[in-house]
Amino acid sequence: MRIGLLTEGGYPYVSGDAGLWCDRLVRGLGQHEFDLYALSRSRRQEDEGWLPLPPHVSRVRTAPLWTADEDGVGYGRRARRRFVESYGELAGVLCAGPGIGGPAGPGPDGANGGDGANGADGSGAGPGHLADRFGSALYGLAELARDEGGLVGALRSDSAVRTLERACRAPGALGTAREARVPDLLAVAAHLERALRPLSLDWYGDDGLGAADLCHATGGGPAALPGLLARHFSDVPLLVTEYGVHLRSHYLASGPDAATPAVRALLAAFHGRLAAEVYGRAAIITPGNAHARRWQERCGADRSRIRTVHPGMEATRFAEVGEAPDRADPDTLVWVGRTEPSKDLVSLLHAFAEVRKEEPKARLRVVGAPTGPEGRAYLGHCKALAAQLFPDEAEGVHAVGDNPVAFEEIGGPEAPTLADAYASGSVVVLSSVVEGFPVGLVEAMLCARATVSTDVGAVVEVIGGTGLVVPPRNPRALAEACVALLRDPERRERLGAAARARALELFTVEQNIAAFHGIYLEIVSHCPVRRVVLDEAGEPLPFAAPAEAHVPGRWTGPTARVVSRGGPGWALGAPLGPTPVRATPLAAPEGAL
Repeated sequence: MRIGLLTEGGYPYVSGDAGLWCDRLVRGLGQHEFDLYALSRSRRQEDEGWLPLPPHVSRVRTAPLWTADEDGVGYGRRARRRFVESYGELAGVLCAGPGIGGPAGPGPDGANGGDGANGADGSGAGPGHLADRFGSALYGLAELARDEGGLVGALRSDSAVRTLERACRAPGALGTAREARVPDLLAVAAHLERALRPLSLDWYGDDGLGAADLCHATGGGPAALPGLLARHFSDVPLLVTEYGVHLRSHYLASGPDAATPAVRALLAAFHGRLAAEVYGRAAIITPGNAHARRWQERCGADRSRIRTVHPGMEATRFAEVGEAPDRADPDTLVWVGRTEPSKDLVSLLHAFAEVRKEEPKARLRVVGAPTGPEGRAYLGHCKALAAQLFPDEAEGVHAVGDNPVAFEEIGGPEAPTLADAYASGSVVVLSSVVEGFPVGLVEAMLCARATVSTDVGAVVEVIGGTGLVVPPRNPRALAEACVALLRDPERRERLGAAARARALELFTVEQNIAAFHGIYLEIVSHCPVRRVVLDEAGEPLPFAAPAEAHVPGRWTGPTARVVSRGGPGWALGAPLGPTPVRATPLAAPEGAL
């Protein structure tokens, strides 16, 4: 089959999100043909280039999300009226509340969304009615962009800002929306213009996504928008995979200091409505863990269409360490990851101070690199705290002092590879206060290491009883769990062996690829794309799309053309009137009364 793989800020670019698992997925499903549709996030990402692509990737089409040139499209009076109607409908829905799936759901600022049993205007229009209005407005804008050749200029126009202002001032609008001032309206309009840029792309015809048997979006938000439009224009089924929920990421990034309450409320409403539309239109949704699944269900996803597919890890790179767990130093704790505030290394250092009181020979290795200026500042703070908590120790007056906490990076002499970092300790510690799917924890499990983790994100789902779990931000509990494992080597060995067996069963590349292959077949068998193939005269060709058409390659002859929606050309005209009935009396059948 032909798969339209939709990405945003990742594959096939060298840098970005989800590049590794997408590359493994495409390479592992060589029996299918892939077309890549990638949205880039920055010029730097584009300049860094692409990953090497396998031969069954037949086409790559890219578009920037970080910029958009003026399309130069001049709307006529009718097109301007269509834009104001659709954009006004969209703005009206946003002013009615966030729409995150349940009645009166809280927005990121904790305020009620006002989307309960009745509409914001008290008219009795419930969540379903508002969802229909949002979808109608979104697809109305998409159809306008297709008919007129673009939408960028209209979304940047004064008309868009005035339409948004009218919606905010309308009776029944949220109180936070009514408080929006001109700078707030400009900020919201600019954000909507960026978010809706995929509507202006030329990806949705018979030479693009309309020719796919299935669209696979590798995330929600902008990555899923082309899939929604392919479904709308060509009835192509949509599969949505989220290893990190896009709506949750938006909420985390929209703190009190990020924008005014009015801007935050309106943008939360947009992303909430978009998430609900994506989940409602997708044939199947595949979260990476139960934590993401709960978010999706809260946003309105149907449980019957959700299939949890865990991320797949490359187990072979950790095989040598996992099969020889006795290489570890029995007194060493290891932490591996990105040094940033969400990892809560401060609590880990305070916990290690308690560990040293019970086990004076214990050592801690912090292996990881900072991410950005905030990460570098946080790493400097942690090093200063470690120096304060653990002054350099020496065995004698003539020996050089040595700090029991070591800060290292992958590739250094002490940790040449990631596997070597895990191999250096007998217990691996995860101290995060925010975590999605804990990749580092799975890597430690593949290395047959006993683990101590905080109960955040999908940690309990991943660990499954093969490690110790403590509450986050609790250094004392973290210390007690570490001491318990350091003092019991037999328990460490049992937990490590069980952890490796669990990781090999659930979290390998092979199981991930097999799961998606089965889901692809399930979707295509239940939601086939029915296309009518026409000859040169515009007449339908029976049996023109045999089973071989789904094999990678070009099977359709050059003289045929495909109509993916709307039927053959002869069916596009006005319908014929009914055949007139002649007033000739019918003879009664013989023997009738």
